[in-house]
Amino acid sequence: MDKIESKPWQAQKPNYKSTYLTILVCALGIGLLYCCSSGGKKAKYRTIQVTKQKFSLSVTALGMVKPQVGAEVRLGSRIPGKVEHLHANIGDLVKKGQIIAELEKDELKAVVEKGKAELSKALINLTALENLGPIEIEKAEAECGRLKAIHDLDAKEHERQSILFKENLTSQQKLDQAKEEFLVAKKELETSSKMLELERKKFKEDLKQLKAEVKSARAALRITEVELSYATLRAPISGIIASVSTQEGETVAVGLSVPTFVTIIDLDRLQIETYVDEVDIGKIKIGQKATFTLEAFPSIDIEGEVVAIFPKAILKENVVFYDVVVKCLKSPPVILRPEMTANVSIFLKPREDVLVVPARSVKKAGGINYVYVIKDKKPVRREVRIGWKQGRFLEIIEGLDEGDEVLEDHSDWEEEE
Repeated sequence: MDKIESKPWQAQKPNYKSTYLTILVCALGIGLLYCCSSGGKKAKYRTIQVTKQKFSLSVTALGMVKPQVGAEVRLGSRIPGKVEHLHANIGDLVKKGQIIAELEKDELKAVVEKGKAELSKALINLTALENLGPIEIEKAEAECGRLKAIHDLDAKEHERQSILFKENLTSQQKLDQAKEEFLVAKKELETSSKMLELERKKFKEDLKQLKAEVKSARAALRITEVELSYATLRAPISGIIASVSTQEGETVAVGLSVPTFVTIIDLDRLQIETYVDEVDIGKIKIGQKATFTLEAFPSIDIEGEVVAIFPKAILKENVVFYDVVVKCLKSPPVILRPEMTANVSIFLKPREDVLVVPARSVKKAGGINYVYVIKDKKPVRREVRIGWKQGRFLEIIEGLDEGDEVLEDHSDWEEEE
């Protein structure tokens, strides 16, 4: 066989694979030696100094747009009857006092007319008594005066006959006759005086009774007029018709609950009811500023203010919440509608010179919060008491001083057992 001759100018290829393997083995050896010399612990870790900052905290919560008290009214009928006219439809804008619906009024008008007639009759009787009563009393007074004059005359005659009889200047018969006439006049005067008193008393009582009848007739007429006014349903507030529950031609009956004709909502008097959990409710105070955005308008921030905190808690999914009411400070640039979802941020009072550390620097074990402080170039565990949180920073109330150096992240260090 022919031999293949190698050409002198053709160089041999280097063995790179063997070289790489040699370098890798050396590197692993050096790394193992370094780890053994350092006790298996990482030699480097990141630290951060404890500093003071200004905390401008806020509490965020989810809420809903709700009508204020008195901003949503369900208009209903207080009397039964047939709906004759309905002047409203969903979405209509109405003004306070505007007629919304009318019931049949014929029967009610007839009752009102009857009441007016009874009042007129009572007024006529009262007027007649006021005019005739004093005349009858004057007649009785005149009769009593006449009988008083006769009585006085007969008394004097009886006295004169008695004197004459003692002087034997008159007979017994004339004396007895004068005495009898005196006694009769006296009796008639007493009777007339009693009749005058009775007439006065009767006039007074009749006048009182007729005045009461007039008053009662006026009240009865007023009741019928009010019932007639119930047949015309007017808007108690200005707003928009949100729902219509009754139609023209229907007959409504009043039972234990008043039948609702329409629901009116004043869109200018809406508020945000947001639910703050029990962890944050202690930070919320009336008068704090707030902003909220709506799911329908996520890019628009609307300014508000905390106006109420409901005392009763709400339990949702085993979490305790409290209803916090936020009211718009000025007219919002968009139309708010009930039941819209709102994302609310309530701004707390800023706090100056707050000791802070990164939140990831603080760990918790057994109910105790702790950090690692660098002492003599070595991390030492120290218990701390934390306060509020802002972003990625935590307030340190107790356990650290400004300038202390702590581990930024516990993952950079493992404590020796």
